[in-house]
Amino acid sequence: MKKITIHHSPDADDAFMFYGLVSGKVQEPGYEFDHSLSDIQSLNEGALNGELDVTAISVHAYPYVAKSYSILACGASMGGVDYGPRVVATKEGAAEIDFGRSDSGRKLRIATPGKLTSATLAMKLFLAENNAQVELQDIPFDQIQTAVIDGDFDAGVIIHEGQITHQRENLVCVLDLGEWWWSKHALPLPLGVNVVRKELGEQAMRASYRALKASIETSLAERSAALDYALGYGRGITPSEADQFVGMYVNELTVDMGSEGRRSIELFLNEAAGQGIIDEVPVLEYVDDNSLG
Repeated sequence: MKKITIHHSPDADDAFMFYGLVSGKVQEPGYEFDHSLSDIQSLNEGALNGELDVTAISVHAYPYVAKSYSILACGASMGGVDYGPRVVATKEGAAEIDFGRSDSGRKLRIATPGKLTSATLAMKLFLAENNAQVELQDIPFDQIQTAVIDGDFDAGVIIHEGQITHQRENLVCVLDLGEWWWSKHALPLPLGVNVVRKELGEQAMRASYRALKASIETSLAERSAALDYALGYGRGITPSEADQFVGMYVNELTVDMGSEGRRSIELFLNEAAGQGIIDEVPVLEYVDDNSLG
């Protein structure tokens, strides 16, 4: 048995995707899949070092790991028509969020969830499009809402479950980056992908793709059981909220991102290169039903 470790975030949507594998209902002959959980910024950094077999990473991080990793066509996290990472502020502070300067003349300060996260890249692209001058600062994603409430920042870019729970803390959405991207391109905002290390070899790369795709399909077919499992990773969310959150980020585009997802990834990275945020767009290599022979 060849052992392959799959690394992913400890989030309800990722947990939902891997239910098929964790439950043992999905088997790939000749391979054993282990799991390791870390936050997305740590996974990005691990992929930069080329030390992870299969891992979730931010789309923003792919140009930096493209020599070592190919993208799995399944397992992607994409925003939708009216949802994606959200920029939130307190109700009192929201009025002055114009992404330029505050009424006092000082530059607005916005907390972001990590240098290589796609949410941070989307924020930078939005600011560039609007010629907005603000100060961005990366802090751990799970500290952003508290930092905004405490007044350390004027606003924060939130990811994961905070996208649907921020209202509980009297925070309001002043910008939805998924909605912004869709309004521009009529495409889902590409956030996360799963990648596989090329050094594993073609057979293992294909096996990883088959196993992950089958796990996602199993989870969607056995939604209730998969949701029960995923709730164990939902940070303070109710069953109905877990159902909503999983529905946002595990869907037909997760089974196969298709041409729509691929176009959006290419466009996202091309815009980043055009703004000088990344040096260049690499060749986007995919593992899917038709690749690798």
